[in-house]
Amino acid sequence: QLNLVETGGGLVKSGESLRLTCVASGGRLDGYALAWFHRAPGKDREGVACIGRDPSRLQYPDAVKGRFSVSRDDAQNTMYLQMDNLKPEDTGTYYCVAGYKDWLCHYSDFWWTDFNAWGQGTQVTVSS
Repeated sequence: QLNLVETGGGLVKSGESLRLTCVASGGRLDGYALAWFHRAPGKDREGVACIGRDPSRLQYPDAVKGRFSVSRDDAQNTMYLQMDNLKPEDTGTYYCVAGYKDWLCHYSDFWWTDFNAWGQGTQVTVSS
């Protein structure tokens, strides 16, 4: 069973950057599409980045385009999320997820339930 662990969260000021890391164990990531989800306080989880098995397949919602960048290193069984120019509304818990469906990250919409493995999350707090 694939196990995902996120690290890299923390407290930063508006405009600063953070890099989140997701490390997998119990399986190889190269057979999976990967994504990051964000749960803001009191809100539902929303996808903020998706990277397909083909890493050229990338999806970002408008709210983070140009600020967030997802990448993967299958040799290291790791995925990253570079978050720049952070805003207070980026505050929340960030989750790493993996899914094996062929079409994942081919379309702009991607949902929590499309994936098959989920991490426990890492907290990001952005102060104004």
